[in-house]
Parts: sequence; C-alpha cells; structure tokens
Amino acid sequence: MSLVEVFSISPFDWRAVGTSIMCGTIIGIERQLRGKPVGIRTSALITLGTYIFIAASMLVSTSATDPTRIIGQVITGIGFIGAGVMLARDGMVLGVTSAATIWALASIGVCIAIGYDLIAIKLSIVVVVVLAGVDILEDYSQALRRGVHKKYQDWMDKTKSNTMSE
Repeated sequence: MSLVEVFSISPFDWRAVGTSIMCGTIIGIERQLRGKPVGIRTSALITLGTYIFIAASMLVSTSATDPTRIIGQVITGIGFIGAGVMLARDGMVLGVTSAATIWALASIGVCIAIGYDLIAIKLSIVVVVVLAGVDILEDYSQALRRGVHKKYQDWMDKTKSNTMSE
C-alpha cells in the first residue's frame, strides 16, 4: 500500500476538508474569544460535517435521487442543534446569535461542497465582520442597546456584580 493510498480520502477532497476546517476556525476563533458556546472545535466540525454530507449526497446522485433534499435535511438538523444552544433565563432568550452562527456555518459548508471554496472563505470573513462589527457599533451607540439588548446587558452586569461579591 502506497503513501498516496494511505492518505487518500477519495472521493472526497483534502482541499475542501482544509477549507471547511479553516472557515469554521475563522468564525470559531471570534466566538471562542468572546466566550460563546460555539467555539473553534464546534464551528470547524459543523462546516466539515456539512461538507461531507453534501458531498456524499452528490456522489450518490442518480436520476432517481435528489441531492438537494440532503441540503434541506442538513438545514433541519442544524436548526435542531441551534435550538439546543438557545435557552431562556429570567425572561430573556439567550444564544440566538450562536444559533444563527451555527446556521451560517452550515451554509458555508454547503458552499464548499458545491465547489465554491473561495466564496466560502469570503463569507466566513463576512460572518466575523457582522459578529464583531455589531458589537463595536453597540459599544459606540446607546440607541443600539435598547429593548432586549439593554435587558441582557443589565442582566450580565447584575450577574457579574453578584459573582464578584461572593
């Protein structure tokens, strides 16, 4: 058995696997640095898993099958995972951004599976710009800290002060 055979993942593609892990890592670093539940490992695995499912569905495609149905099923499964990240606490729903990030990660995995690696990388950067950019805007504008966001910030401040006083 040659080294090429040992490291072959044919019919899958190492370039796509690397792109999946890189895109997930780009987004996961931002989430992990902020202490959010969807960090580097989770993000990389979501993009990689989505790539593998979609690429595999395209490989078994025949005139009697429809690989786009797998995309729909991935979206449903990712929605379930996203729902698990969200929780209600003290009248507020937390984790909605993490759930939306999971959804975006899966869509990036789909892009990679259908051959749009460079676009997937660009979209990963766009996701990070949105996640970090809105936080920066919220820091500079009190108008963006109204409603649920203000309640969440007040709750976080209260939680921090209770933790520090213990």
